[in-house]
Amino acid sequence: MADISVEYINPFLMAATGILKDACQTDVQIGKPYVKTTAFADESAIIMIGVTGEMRGQVLLAFPVESAMTVASKMMMGMPVTALDDMAKSAIGELGNMIMGNAATILSTKGVGIDITPPTLVVGSMSISSMYAKNVCIPLNGSDVSLELDIAVKIEG
Repeated sequence: MADISVEYINPFLMAATGILKDACQTDVQIGKPYVKTTAFADESAIIMIGVTGEMRGQVLLAFPVESAMTVASKMMMGMPVTALDDMAKSAIGELGNMIMGNAATILSTKGVGIDITPPTLVVGSMSISSMYAKNVCIPLNGSDVSLELDIAVKIEG
């Protein structure tokens, strides 16, 4: 199981913080990265996006449900969101697409070509076993939104 370099983690962080600022008008502080198992509590909304190409694995955006509803509301121009209905789930999924598309663009400038899968949204409790790559978790916290970015990818070759 290869470790991933900060050189390849930073594009995901740049994309996540930039998209949250632009699409949600939310500034987040980057917490200390650590290696963790991918287990989530009952009240979680997790966007899972696969990564293929020169880098392979998966990236998860994991929100407490309250934060996911706040983000969905901001994505929908302030429309109140009181439950993760189909519209809110679509907004959260689109946030994942935007972040990962931006990360793919940043990585391409570093000579790493990746493709991403469509997002999958899971609400509730979940545990994933990744035998392929270590899961690096980076907490992102703002005044009204918190999430964690879980990156389990490695460079092929």
